[in-house]
Amino acid sequence: MTNDLKEVIVSHLGNTVSAVGFAPVERFAQAPEQHHPAKICKNAQTVIVLGLQIPRGILTSPDYNLYGLHRSYHTAYRRLDEIALELCNFIEAQGKYAAVMIPSYAPMVFHNFEPWGILSLKHAAVRAGLGAFGRSGQVYHPVYGSRLRLAAVVTDAELPGDPVNDRLPCPEKCRACLKICPAGAFTDEGDFRKMICLGHAIKHAIYPLALKDAAGLKHIERVINTAGHDYWIDCDECMKVCPLNR
Repeated sequence: MTNDLKEVIVSHLGNTVSAVGFAPVERFAQAPEQHHPAKICKNAQTVIVLGLQIPRGILTSPDYNLYGLHRSYHTAYRRLDEIALELCNFIEAQGKYAAVMIPSYAPMVFHNFEPWGILSLKHAAVRAGLGAFGRSGQVYHPVYGSRLRLAAVVTDAELPGDPVNDRLPCPEKCRACLKICPAGAFTDEGDFRKMICLGHAIKHAIYPLALKDAAGLKHIERVINTAGHDYWIDCDECMKVCPLNR
């Protein structure tokens, strides 16, 4: 196991990211087969998860909250993709290693019209020690709350993992996100329904045109993964109300 390489990677990243975590591939034993790191990188050994924070001030902007969130998200996505790609090249330059980037947003894979990442970045973040799932279905970092945008690198370099703490991060009696959700994305039992949330919060001018007929729906992956970038964010109520984001 290459402890030295891990230290070199962390040093190389420096302050280009807000957080970085390492997860041995064994932690992904329960991942769906088609979304397992081994399907992404031959002889995968480690998933390196990168996090870049969204400024806290955006959540309290009096008039331009969603405008700021829109540009911050997409700027972070692009920057994370660049960092992940550069990190792949850096790792491969250290020896006979292979590395594959996991993009921060698109391309995605669709199962029954439900978007999935090539690898679940949220689950990877938890397995890499960057946080834990909260009641809202988001991952909460101990410093940045749910304000981290994520990308990752899968490599065949065997690197030490970081400690995992998957304990519920939310205050015991807090149900603020469940109560405020305007889409009703949570069941009475508190279960999060992703597609209801996405249908309410994510908008794009091209979707109604490109997906209005059978031909568009047949090629939904092609439509979303090419024309769906820079989607509009229509809601962030759960983030604004969360005490872990303050």
